[in-house]
Amino acid sequence: MDWSLAVFEHENCPIHYALPGPEGNPPVVFTHGAGIDHRTFAPQVPVIAERYRVLIWDVRGHGRSRPDGGVFSIPRAAEDLVALLDHLGYRQVVLVGQSMGGYISQELAYRYPDRVCAMVIIGATCITMRYPRWELLALRCSLPIFRSIPWELLKCMMAYYSALQPATRAYAYQAFSQLSQAEFYRIWVGISRCLHEDPDYRFSKPLLITHGAHDRTGTVRKHAPAWAAREPLARYVVIPNAGHMANQDNPNFFNEILLDFLDIT
Repeated sequence: MDWSLAVFEHENCPIHYALPGPEGNPPVVFTHGAGIDHRTFAPQVPVIAERYRVLIWDVRGHGRSRPDGGVFSIPRAAEDLVALLDHLGYRQVVLVGQSMGGYISQELAYRYPDRVCAMVIIGATCITMRYPRWELLALRCSLPIFRSIPWELLKCMMAYYSALQPATRAYAYQAFSQLSQAEFYRIWVGISRCLHEDPDYRFSKPLLITHGAHDRTGTVRKHAPAWAAREPLARYVVIPNAGHMANQDNPNFFNEILLDFLDIT
């Protein structure tokens, strides 16, 4: 994927983005996971952009959107995206988020429900559900663990556990290598603080919840069925032969269900 990226300066950060595809329908906004960048959706954008306007971007502190000028948080990233949408003149969008991108998408939808007409989640948990205390403790304990592991080893481990396909793992490793360990740690601190329990909250728009059948990251596979069951307009699909970065591990399957979802939304 070699699109020319434009730059939107926002709060001391150069937000890099591209906007391929025809005008017409609400844009489909793809938001990537922690430590990687917009290239994670390389298998999706050429296909989706044949029918829909597509927005891809590097989240603050990732890829080319650096330096980020301060503390990283999921709410701040969501506000970056809202500012970018305002800059581009888009009032409503479809959000597609992978892992961390799923948290950013949920946060935007929670804060600005009128801006979102549908949402797709890939390999992320719900930010408003109630979780067992031991799981929340484990999330906090991950912070010193990530800091203590040598960066080269940590990059290899994260790439390995993020995907099944060698090409996807190679991309993940290369993307992680754009960051220092301190930069990644700052991002992970922000992710660890993104949950805000709200048991009565429901996303009242079409929602597609997906994850890889072999996703070994956190508790995604454990909690996805319960999340889908509580949402009134949710569709839940497990992507076969795929890990955490399921849209890259099995792009043909994912693209098919995404297009089907977009076409009926």
